[in-house]
Amino acid sequence: MSFSIVHLSDIHFGDVADLQKVAAVQNLIPDLEPDVIVFSGDLTLRSRHGEFQAARLLVQELERTAPVFVIPGNHDVQWWWRPFIPFASQVKYSKFRHHFGPVLTPTLDLTEAIIASAQTAHGVAWGSLTLRLRDIAVKGHLPRREARRVKSLFEKARPDQARVLVLHHNVLRGELSKRMGLARWKRAQRRIVDTGVDVVLCGHDHQENVDVLDGVVVSCAGTISQSSRGGRASAFHRICIEDDSIQVEVYLWEQGHKTFKRSDVGVFARRRTVNEPEVTAGAV
Repeated sequence: MSFSIVHLSDIHFGDVADLQKVAAVQNLIPDLEPDVIVFSGDLTLRSRHGEFQAARLLVQELERTAPVFVIPGNHDVQWWWRPFIPFASQVKYSKFRHHFGPVLTPTLDLTEAIIASAQTAHGVAWGSLTLRLRDIAVKGHLPRREARRVKSLFEKARPDQARVLVLHHNVLRGELSKRMGLARWKRAQRRIVDTGVDVVLCGHDHQENVDVLDGVVVSCAGTISQSSRGGRASAFHRICIEDDSIQVEVYLWEQGHKTFKRSDVGVFARRRTVNEPEVTAGAV
């Protein structure tokens, strides 16, 4: 098999959006010939209708090339409703749902891959509260029910399908931020690995990162907005999944050429799936 994904995150339409980079991505993606385009959250800066409208127009344009898979990030949640009204769980996602449909955790079942998503952006919620005030509405958390739902989807998949999980918050510690995106991150990491996933797509940290978590390839896309961490070049990723390997290509913004160009490439062995029988010596 051969299956490719363009992975973008944290565009942040609003004050920090970089329209030059958005246009460059829009022009480049058709040449990359992806099977799917994934946005792992934070399409907006302040969850305003105008920002969502700009994001929706971009998605509609990219859909000319390939299916587009979108989930909300913490900036796409009207988190301020949570403490004040009992039905906040419906209201805080209302603008995202208005522009991208009612499903917050979509699933895409294709011949080569099953792409599932988990909701980690909950606004102000018990699961993501920490002792640090700055974490309010910024930290995410992965509830047990979300991990179980994703695991069930992957267990029903065919053995040859790649299993891809999309969530917003970075599951590995940021190099510059030194921060984990998820509260109770050790437990969250165990839940992610236990789903049987091959590759995780996330963002949130505004710095690109490609690494492995207990055999699971993790693609943390950078931002293509003006708020890249540490003044680093903006970045997005292209993931190529083969029968026995996963390749992650990092595309960095080159200011002089006004475009994104491929930089680093990481190649990793593909993990054996949870419902694929293990072959032992002498087995027929």
